[in-house]
Amino acid sequence: MIIDDATRPRSPKRDTAGLSPRQREIGNRLVLIHDHLRQELARIGDAVEQVAQGRAEAAEVRSLINDLTMRQNYWTLGSFCASYCRVLTAHHSIEDAHMFPGLVAAEASLAPVIRRLEEEHEVIAEVLAGLDRALVAMVSDPSGLDEVRRQVAALTEALLSHLAYEEEELVEPLSRLELDV
Repeated sequence: MIIDDATRPRSPKRDTAGLSPRQREIGNRLVLIHDHLRQELARIGDAVEQVAQGRAEAAEVRSLINDLTMRQNYWTLGSFCASYCRVLTAHHSIEDAHMFPGLVAAEASLAPVIRRLEEEHEVIAEVLAGLDRALVAMVSDPSGLDEVRRQVAALTEALLSHLAYEEEELVEPLSRLELDV
């Protein structure tokens, strides 16, 4: 297990019944952003399986011979994963630079949770770097597909756990404190 849920600090839970629809919407924006990241992560897993099965990902590679098709799929997969890595890194950078300091400034009791989330961003960045290395290696050596699969599985485990924890701990304070995401 890359991220140990048992060691995560927890913030006190508050009653959300008194939150206005506008306040609820603020916290729910974080969930919507995370849902997009989850959907894109699932697409990466699907793309890896398409490559593993030797199927072309798009019509543009249909006419190529098998070796070239596989190489094109590896490049396409690498490009898709690289794009996702940039989006995820930008998301975490925005949280670290803007959202997290605002939360701690408004409610100091969130500091342990925020520190842990920042640590998890570093763990996820390391997993992303491992995935990137595996994708680069796979372009020249198709036997690297198993390592890509392992890295995608590690990213999936770490990121889904992280997103759920972040939502559990931050949606309510974001809403209550009316801190826009």
